[in-house]
Amino acid sequence: MMALPRRRKLHYHRLRSLVQVVSVISGTLLLLFAFLSFLFPSPDESEHFHLRHHQTSFNAVVKDSVSDRNSVFKIPSTGGKLDRDIWSSKNAKFFYGCSNASARFAKAEAITHPTRYLAIATSGGLNQQRTGITDAVVAARILNATLVVPKLDQKSFWKDASDFTDIFDVDWFISFLSKDVKIIKQLPKRGGRTWTPYTMRVPRKCSERCYLNRVLPVLLKRHNAVQLTKFDYRLANRLDTDLQKLRCRVNYHALQFANPILEMGKMLVHRMRMRSKHYIALHLRFEPDMLAFSGCDYGGGEKEKNELGAIQKRWKTLHKNNPDKERRQGRCPLTPEEVGLMLRALGYGSDVHIYVASGEVYGGDETLRPLKALFPNFYSKDTIATKEELGPFLSFSSRMAALDFIVCDESDVFVTNNNGNMARILAGRRKYFGHKPTIRPNAKKLYRLFLSRNNMTWEEFSSRIRTLQKGFMGEPKEVRPGRGEFHENPSTCICEDSEAMGKVKADSRHKKHRKLDDSSRKDVMVSDDQNDYDDNDVPEWPDLDEDEEDESGSKEKHLSNVTGSDYGAVISDEPELEAMLSD
Repeated sequence: MMALPRRRKLHYHRLRSLVQVVSVISGTLLLLFAFLSFLFPSPDESEHFHLRHHQTSFNAVVKDSVSDRNSVFKIPSTGGKLDRDIWSSKNAKFFYGCSNASARFAKAEAITHPTRYLAIATSGGLNQQRTGITDAVVAARILNATLVVPKLDQKSFWKDASDFTDIFDVDWFISFLSKDVKIIKQLPKRGGRTWTPYTMRVPRKCSERCYLNRVLPVLLKRHNAVQLTKFDYRLANRLDTDLQKLRCRVNYHALQFANPILEMGKMLVHRMRMRSKHYIALHLRFEPDMLAFSGCDYGGGEKEKNELGAIQKRWKTLHKNNPDKERRQGRCPLTPEEVGLMLRALGYGSDVHIYVASGEVYGGDETLRPLKALFPNFYSKDTIATKEELGPFLSFSSRMAALDFIVCDESDVFVTNNNGNMARILAGRRKYFGHKPTIRPNAKKLYRLFLSRNNMTWEEFSSRIRTLQKGFMGEPKEVRPGRGEFHENPSTCICEDSEAMGKVKADSRHKKHRKLDDSSRKDVMVSDDQNDYDDNDVPEWPDLDEDEEDESGSKEKHLSNVTGSDYGAVISDEPELEAMLSD
């Protein structure tokens, strides 16, 4: 009888010990889980931390490095040693702009109908109107019509009263294109009275056949004078080769700025060159309107939400976006700090001079402070010219935009933070005139890297930036012919020096075989990296006709993000919204 209580007591002690062990194990697991959660937050928490970090980073003064005291993310003041020239595009010397008409392209006097006139009313800001003027010349050629000098948009968001002669050299425009299209300054009088043309609108991306089917019959029925309204992107992207080359002759040769703008622009460029042999021009596009349209969150809390929300209410058709989704898809402009970090990672040191073309920056000097700390030599037209010098241009947004256009066009490196019309036109122009470096952030890939940058060294960060930016640096053949907008990728007008390129490729193969033979005789295992040749020996020439894979995925896929995907985002039923965003 005494054994039974003892056995019960023994079972009780064993059960109690088991409960204690289970409790200890459970507590340990909970502590471990909490520790891991702290180290590796969820993606949403990580993104929100990153966005809050933007707000605090705007208030941080960055000197020789932008980093927390205890962080390994330390930015060197110099650009570091790179295997490339940061001020030029590799292989650019083998390509050149070519836009001369072929022998079969008839002269204007032979094909122009004597009483057929085409008038054009452009739309949008300076650069959107520039695309319209370029396409208007081609449209007149398709219709065998005389072109009336296009009317500029004076009523849209920009409210600029300038006419064609205030912005462009009209006499040069007419004379340069005289062999291609007959152009007159105004419609002739009819019966002693002003001739009022019939107005109509053609659809976007209207092809050659579209013009012949839609506009020509109206021209013939409506007394041979038609005005096409809201003329922006009203011509197909793909046309006959001679018509594409005509586009290039208009855009890159016939459209020259009026002398007052040209002289002021040259003076601004000269003042940048006096400060430094090289300079970067940055089209920042971090204005309140742009951020409101993007629907992105930049960590400014309720204040930012209310301020940008008030702007969004001006546009009834603007859809509300998911900020995280917009950022993941690369549709959010980089912050000024992120642009600065990208450029430093690409090898541009703190001594590099930067010209910023921008309107009012959201957050003002606080937002710009990290960028200025990364690049202290920071300028704009307002800082290198006096108010008196800028006086004739200040009241005219298109003339001010033209000054920025000139300084950006003449820069050694152009950086764009969006894919609007100025960015597109300058990208195409810089390809045509020598493939000068033109950098567009690969925002879709970079955003994750910016999120995690404080968890890596600067060397790791900069290496990843350089990898992700391949295909976004303005190198020859980055974008396949025919992809994207023609104004951005004028492939028909870019010719290759095949003979010189062939010789370089042959030399490259010879050197490669010779090095392999040498290494075989020495019976030494050589890594792929050691087999790379110095850039001074021979330019590397990747075959971009094949689909190449890198860490950022298929080249064709991520290049399509450069040119084609963004345009639809700025086509809107709100004329003011579209005009404001397009440039």
